[in-house]
Amino acid sequence: MENSIFTRFFFQLILAETRRPSGYSMSNKNKGLRGIVYSTLPDFNYIKDEKPASSTLPGAQQQLRVRVEKNHRGGKTVTIVDGFVGSVSDLEALGKMLKIKCGTGGSVKDGLILIQGEHRDRLLKILIEMKYKAK
Repeated sequence: MENSIFTRFFFQLILAETRRPSGYSMSNKNKGLRGIVYSTLPDFNYIKDEKPASSTLPGAQQQLRVRVEKNHRGGKTVTIVDGFVGSVSDLEALGKMLKIKCGTGGSVKDGLILIQGEHRDRLLKILIEMKYKAK
């Protein structure tokens, strides 16, 4: 009996103390799990890292930055919109709308909207028309 109590305490201690090494990647299915890969305890519950859902600020309260980058992109120019505060789905919707308005491709990664080509002036005009604060 005491052995199982000790084992539970030991595994929970390991769970609290372990961290993934930098550069370590997991499948999307297990990204929320922390520190432990497998447990032999039948009633063990994994602790998941859950990020609170962030609410999207209105456009007038957003501080968006529009910049053009060419570094580390094989000579291709990319316009980046940074500083969006809100949910990922709202960011993706804004990115999709900006790509359509510019008539070009792009993506949404790591909280940034990437638009292919140099569209800084056009994006500033579109964002200001949509009541965003953009520089």
